[in-house]
Order: sequence, then C-alpha cells, then structure tokens
Amino acid sequence: MTRFLGVLALATALFSSVSCSGVRTLTSGLGGGDSMGSSESLFANRRTLTDVKTTAYSDKENEMGGIYKNLSASGRPLKYGRLRSAAADWSEMPMGTLFRIKGLPYIYEVDDYGSALVGTNTIDLYKPDLNTMRAWGTRKVDIEVIREGSYAKSLDILEGRLKAPHVREMASNIKRKRL
Repeated sequence: MTRFLGVLALATALFSSVSCSGVRTLTSGLGGGDSMGSSESLFANRRTLTDVKTTAYSDKENEMGGIYKNLSASGRPLKYGRLRSAAADWSEMPMGTLFRIKGLPYIYEVDDYGSALVGTNTIDLYKPDLNTMRAWGTRKVDIEVIREGSYAKSLDILEGRLKAPHVREMASNIKRKRL
C-alpha cells in the first residue's frame, strides 16, 4: 500500500507540475500523431491558429447525445484539470491533437466530437458544470497546436459509427485528405 501511495504521489506531482517543457512527459503515452517518431521533438510541428471560434459543452446538459454521460467519443472519461477534453471536427483536428489556448495554462486534448461541429471550424471545450459552460459562452481565441492527432485513429473510431450523417461526413473528409 505504501508503494502504491508513493507511485500515486509521484504521478500527481508530475501531472501538477506540467509546464510547456513538461508536456512531453505528460503526453508521451497518449498516442496519436500519424508520423510522430520517438526521436522527433514533440514541438517540431507547432503552429498557431488565430481567431478560432470556441464554444463550451458539459456532460450535465440534457440533450439527445447525453447517453454517454462523462465519456468522450474516444471512450475515455472527459478531462478537466491541467489536461482538458475538447471536441472538434476530427477531419479538421483529429483525435489526440494537443493544443493550448494562448493566455491559459491548460493543455487541451481533442478526444470528442459533436454533430454541430462538423464543417464549422469550431472547437468545443469541455466544462464540468453548466455554470462554467455558460460563463465561457462563445469566444474567439488564438491556439497553439502542440501536437497533431491521428487521422488513422480517428477514422478507426468513426468507421464503427457510420449510421450518423455527421460521422459519415467526417470519415469521408478524412479519407479524401489521405488520398
């Protein structure tokens, strides 16, 4: 038990001390990056996007898609700490993409999508409650993409969900980009 608590304390310390230089430690096991080699720098493909429209969503909303509760489209629990969940059109910003909003200390991981996002160039940020969601509203922000996600992994997940029109559209757009 003592060993477990020691490992837990170490993991907590690593997670809570994430800075720009510590992102590699935090994200090395997250997967993603179609062409990311182990010797390639995590920051080699950094790019900045300006005036990106962002909205917010919460698993507390009463909507038809709410059957997934606090799970993202990737099947993992939605995150809200130093690493936070975000939803996007996976044909534009694939699953596993890591980014930072300029001026905020958090890192966001695209691990979710939504029907209203397809084709809109909008990123939806996860908020744990309705008040925080409403407080965010709609904002245009500058974001720094830290690591591009994986179109292949996005497509693998989407292929099993092609009944929904927005999923078919994302999958089709990914296939078109990869040809």
